[in-house]
Amino acid sequence: MKKILLSAALVAAFCLNLKAQEVSSQASFSEFKIITVVESIVPMGLGRSRIIDSQTQVDASMFTTERTDGKTSKQKEIDRADIKVNELEETKLLNFFSATGINFQNIASNDAVIASKINSMLAQGWKLT
Repeated sequence: MKKILLSAALVAAFCLNLKAQEVSSQASFSEFKIITVVESIVPMGLGRSRIIDSQTQVDASMFTTERTDGKTSKQKEIDRADIKVNELEETKLLNFFSATGINFQNIASNDAVIASKINSMLAQGWKLT
């Protein structure tokens, strides 16, 4: 009886391991989107706080080189202008600082805008990671 239970447990563990591998192999094909929040600390409204959402897909391998001896690099062959994307979504935020110091109302307002952006992305089917 003990051998049957042990065998059943091993078969179950093996099946669970196969299922975990199947799920992890599917996860490697998922698509990620990065949203950047830049909150300026320049006082008196002179800063530029934004949520940046790139609308362009880029292949990083186009801008990647390899070093063979640790010193020689072909990075100078890559033009910085080719890396820049032209299609982006920009959401204006308020600055943290006013003329008198930290503006907590601006922080709360930015939190509300950022939460709105996250909620709209969740509604579009994105998952937060």
